[in-house]
Amino acid sequence: MNVKDLNPALVWEIFDAITRVPRPSKKEEKIRAFLLDFAREHGIEAATDAIGNVVMTVPATAGCEQAPTVILQAHMDMVCEKNSDVDHDFENDPIETYIDGEWVRARGTTLGADNGIGMAAALAALIAPDMKHGRLQALFTVDEETGLTGANNLDGSLISGDILLNLDSEDDAQLFIGCAGGIDTTSTFRYTLQPAKPGYHFVRLNIRGLNGGHSGSDIHLGRGNANKILARFLWQSMKRYDLVMSEIDGGNLRNAIPREAHAVVGVPDADKEKLRADFNCFIATVEDELHGVDALTGSSMESADAPSQVIDATTVRNLVTALYIAPHGVVAMSRDIKGLVETSTNLASVKMREGNTIVVATSQRSSVESEKYDIAQQVEAVFALAGAEPTHGDGYPGWKPNMHSHIKDVAVEAYQELFGITPEILAIHAGLECGLFLTKYPHLDMVSFGPTLQGVHSPDERMHIPAVERFWQHLTRILEKVGAEKK
Repeated sequence: MNVKDLNPALVWEIFDAITRVPRPSKKEEKIRAFLLDFAREHGIEAATDAIGNVVMTVPATAGCEQAPTVILQAHMDMVCEKNSDVDHDFENDPIETYIDGEWVRARGTTLGADNGIGMAAALAALIAPDMKHGRLQALFTVDEETGLTGANNLDGSLISGDILLNLDSEDDAQLFIGCAGGIDTTSTFRYTLQPAKPGYHFVRLNIRGLNGGHSGSDIHLGRGNANKILARFLWQSMKRYDLVMSEIDGGNLRNAIPREAHAVVGVPDADKEKLRADFNCFIATVEDELHGVDALTGSSMESADAPSQVIDATTVRNLVTALYIAPHGVVAMSRDIKGLVETSTNLASVKMREGNTIVVATSQRSSVESEKYDIAQQVEAVFALAGAEPTHGDGYPGWKPNMHSHIKDVAVEAYQELFGITPEILAIHAGLECGLFLTKYPHLDMVSFGPTLQGVHSPDERMHIPAVERFWQHLTRILEKVGAEKK
């Protein structure tokens, strides 16, 4: 059975088509063309704004003309992560999906259900033949994953609804009415190259096999961070040996917990076997610490060719020290909502760039605006003390929960009617675009929901097939109930 053969057929057929369209963040040209072609094919009014967002509008069905306008919202882009042994070009290749029991997965890459399933559901709602609804708008934003650029630069005239259903959550039977705000901190080290000394043995240290995951919704799970693990071993090794370094790399995206990292280092020939023994013991120790949560399968130490030049010793010491002591993980839990992470930080990536620079990217989140800036400044202080040049991004606001939301009540009632249980009302420790929409449309009444996804932002991403059917039934019932109302 193929994905497009699943039920509800209309949703899965559209999702299958979406997986065949490349859509990395900041490179949404192909998926935008797909959306506009979809609108033309179905005779749907469509418009774009200067940043590249797309909105589609369909009129109310008969008898629902007096109902409030509902905006269905999803983002076009996807996180592009793959296993190191997978050959995949995210700018040109389709995602290869397959069915694994009750789950849909991708072969060695992210699935893109975040937020491809939201897009598919919104498009299906626009053309579903038997659905009753008021006037509908479907808003598809660009670059949600790497900066919320589309939501931040949304043309204020593009949408005109009263209610917004964000289709970008990842847990069945849960409704989200709030989210954390976030800010990125980037720290740049500048180094010089020195001639490599003779008599040194070089190795490549590989940290692999970690689960990774979303730097917001998975940060509380205690999974390993490849950059932190590598820095820990390097710090210990610098204390024991005259260690030099020629290369370092770890992680990729600011909103993904890093799964892999490596460094090419050298020690005097007399110490090479000691270093190997240390590494093997170290990996065993960390695996024991992470037991039941994560693993380091595939981590290794391999002999490497001796380089002609190495990074200057001062920069290596400062970089490793900063990476080792930089905060990562949960900083504070909410005092208002049980089990909700309030503040966190992710040591996301370490990259060598042109001009003899090493760039460390981190991402901070908090549902309390002052705490968001406080943890960002703590990260800044660590890297400034290490001689780096820290800078902060613009950041984005959180979405303060509204317990008196009418659409929240409608969504709860709809779920109860369909499935006989009351969904949880929650806030999420991740960035949703809703906070930015409120800055432009303060009157919007919003709720976020979606089917169960696991392992998002990693090649382990998977989507629960039965939850997709419940998600579609829930969305349909909400639209029908709002369609029976009058403004």
